[in-house]
Amino acid sequence: MKVLGLGPHGERASPPERVSLLPEDIKAARARGLRVGLAMHTLEGDWSTRVVRGIVGMLGECGAAVIDVIDCGFSADAQSAALECLRAQRPDAIISLPVANADVAEAHRRVSEDGIHLTLIDNVPTGLTPGQHYSALVSADNFGLGRMAAELLSPHLPKGARVGLIGYDTEFFPTDQREIAFRSWMEQNRSDARLDVGRFSSFADAERLAEDFVRRDGDSLGGLFVVWDTPCLAALRGLVACGSHVPVTTIDLGREVAGSLASGGPVVGIAAQRPFQQGEAVAKALVTAILGRSCPEWIALPGLPVTRDNVVQTYQAVWREVVPRAVLEGVSLVKPVR
Repeated sequence: MKVLGLGPHGERASPPERVSLLPEDIKAARARGLRVGLAMHTLEGDWSTRVVRGIVGMLGECGAAVIDVIDCGFSADAQSAALECLRAQRPDAIISLPVANADVAEAHRRVSEDGIHLTLIDNVPTGLTPGQHYSALVSADNFGLGRMAAELLSPHLPKGARVGLIGYDTEFFPTDQREIAFRSWMEQNRSDARLDVGRFSSFADAERLAEDFVRRDGDSLGGLFVVWDTPCLAALRGLVACGSHVPVTTIDLGREVAGSLASGGPVVGIAAQRPFQQGEAVAKALVTAILGRSCPEWIALPGLPVTRDNVVQTYQAVWREVVPRAVLEGVSLVKPVR
């Protein structure tokens, strides 16, 4: 599938295959005995754990030791402290998923100033440039994911529907791109629909926003889009509390939203990232840069549209594991699973 978005500096995407490692590359990396630290925005959720698993596995194949994986809990202060802690251990490289832009920029800048290779996931702090401050950004096609979520929701919306959009109340490139793309697609293809936008700072906010959308005076809510699956679960709790069964789309094929999709809703479609493959691409980009080879500035992986018809197969492809029983049983209500 084609990548639809542009990178944070307007870059065209390079596919992950551009950073494939040859046997001699792996041999050279093993000879270096690399030490790598990770500062993740969060380790909560299926997506984060699989990204880390992809990174750690590929670095292990390259003989690199992962010295620490720090959960920053979506806190800019915690991530700045985590980067200071990792810098003090003098690793060869640090991989980071920045939790914000301006608030963590200086902490990331100090990593590169110390001569430590920096590879970024999904987001770039304010003022950092590729080649100078970091070797590569590796992300999903977040613009494409937002558009995909709109396309999946549209068939379930009645004419003139009011559509709730629950976004993230922080400057964060991935979710900003998803929201922009969702809005753009709806404006171009469903001009009859009216968007009602709210943003969360905490997951509890997402639950309250969903309740507010349902209870707000005026036309009834026709559908809902939430920018990723963990706040989507909170929003679903809000819908249940109001007795609402509106169709919902989101991004990331987590276990619980996959179960809702398989059982017939309220989730009717998911724009899935490929976190395991993204993690492997992050590790390959890091090794490529450390070996002094040319590395693309922005590497992006296209998303996968998931419906009830393909949720089992896509779950297996994304997570590299057997589908949970609840998902299989939900699908089997419609057709046998062979």
